[in-house]
Amino acid sequence: MKHAGEARRAGWKLIGWTLGAICIMAVMGFLGKIFAEIMMWLSVVLAFAWVIFALFTLYFFRDPEARTPATPGVVVSPGHGKVDLIDQWTEPHFLGGPCHRISIFLSVIDVHVQNAPVAGKIAFMTHTAGEFLSAINSDCAQHNENVLLGMESAEVPNERIGVRLIAGLIARRIVPFVKVDDTVARGERISLIQFGSRCDLYLPLNYVVQVKLGDKVVGGETVMALKR
Repeated sequence: MKHAGEARRAGWKLIGWTLGAICIMAVMGFLGKIFAEIMMWLSVVLAFAWVIFALFTLYFFRDPEARTPATPGVVVSPGHGKVDLIDQWTEPHFLGGPCHRISIFLSVIDVHVQNAPVAGKIAFMTHTAGEFLSAINSDCAQHNENVLLGMESAEVPNERIGVRLIAGLIARRIVPFVKVDDTVARGERISLIQFGSRCDLYLPLNYVVQVKLGDKVVGGETVMALKR
């Protein structure tokens, strides 16, 4: 008979579509459950990684109070780290000639706040753009981005002392806390270099260097030189 079975086929088709929809929903639910479990474990891993990052960041940006010596005429370390170069250097921009250079390497685990080596006035500041070579190289100041701070001592008339803040391979930002004409006390915080870097101290030749190669120095505390 004409069109016989059409209704039954339509019924089976509807049953098939609904069964397919139910199967798709079941598969999606199963995959969704797996995805939810993956996301849960991923969130736990990310949360753990964030805690480690937060603790390291707090450790790296620690900012201890310096126990600065009150002895007149001493020059304290401008940075925390290891002395790996002591020589004579010509600094033409502020000291205007030969001087002692004491270079301090700051590893990623050192404090990266810098301190004023003497009491006085910030009389000079200049920023030099450059590369970001490894700060392990003591002569990287000739190539790397750096900031030179020039200080006029309040303890010795006409005495000029320089501090050069040097970026490194990881350190990409130098943040001075001071500006020209600011007055600072010995040991006062003057800047921050983020991550591994280097700090150079320039002193007139009439100072006697008190540290030696390999010494670990503490910013604002360790006596670097005495007036001759």
